[in-house]
Amino acid sequence: MKYYLAPMEGLTTYHFRRVYHKYYGGVEKYFTPFLAARSLSTRERADILPEHNEGMKVVPQILANRADVFLCIAGEAAAYGYSAVNLNLGCPSGTVAARGRGAGFLKFPEELERFLDEIFEKCPLRISVKTRIGVENVEEWERLLELFGRYPMEELIIHPRLLKEGYGGPVHLEAFAAAAERRKIPLCYNGDLISLKMVDPDGGKAGYGTLGWLMSRLPETDTVMVGRGILQRPGMITGDFSPVTLRAFHDELLEGYIRIMSGDTNTLFKMKDLWTFMGESFDNGDKYLKKIKKSKSLSEYRAAVDAVFRERG
Repeated sequence: MKYYLAPMEGLTTYHFRRVYHKYYGGVEKYFTPFLAARSLSTRERADILPEHNEGMKVVPQILANRADVFLCIAGEAAAYGYSAVNLNLGCPSGTVAARGRGAGFLKFPEELERFLDEIFEKCPLRISVKTRIGVENVEEWERLLELFGRYPMEELIIHPRLLKEGYGGPVHLEAFAAAAERRKIPLCYNGDLISLKMVDPDGGKAGYGTLGWLMSRLPETDTVMVGRGILQRPGMITGDFSPVTLRAFHDELLEGYIRIMSGDTNTLFKMKDLWTFMGESFDNGDKYLKKIKKSKSLSEYRAAVDAVFRERG
């Protein structure tokens, strides 16, 4: 099985990727949070600089609904030595979708077709696509599958939910199965891989059986993309759940953000965002997590983290 790290805006930045790769690894490809502007910001450019991504296979993700914008960003990625980019047709964020980008682009199949025609004709790099299965109805997936099958995609990464479903409710696993049965394009599964436990998909916590279902129904599936699961339990791929490794991972993340971010407040926001997920690594640690989230200085934050690892590690 090959594992990809999903792009998560503001979280899976180059510093996170570097530290994760050092302490855990096991990831075949790392996808960057999306690049959306014709002219990259300093932050976006820093995220794709080759020197910030040494030793990792990184794929820049592009969020665009205009071919000229996509091609401009892809051209900059090519100048940095990248050989492939990824098109985001999966982001369900209201602000993104309202502008006809991400999964919002799926509302306009004719425009999407013209867009794909142009980028696949002109882009100097290989293109993969990350997509939802439609906007309002699962029946939309058939038309999208037919459309995607016309292009020489490097890979199709499928999150089998609709735009309107966001990240809630069950995934439509049969939609992924429909794509796998055609097998025109190399596929990657994404969605609800909170754990890699091979358990009954109808039992236990929602999402815990997704991999088991895939392996029983589609044993040829060999690539999955994981996002929240890795943030919640960084050792889920390698099986390293040692609190010693987790503490070293955390501490290097923190010290790096202190160096590269402007001000302690921004560093605290970043680390608190990560703890929203990483807190899942600890049993019954809610009261300690509350102290982390309430901390107003780095000294308070460090004391709260010390308490978590001391008493729950």
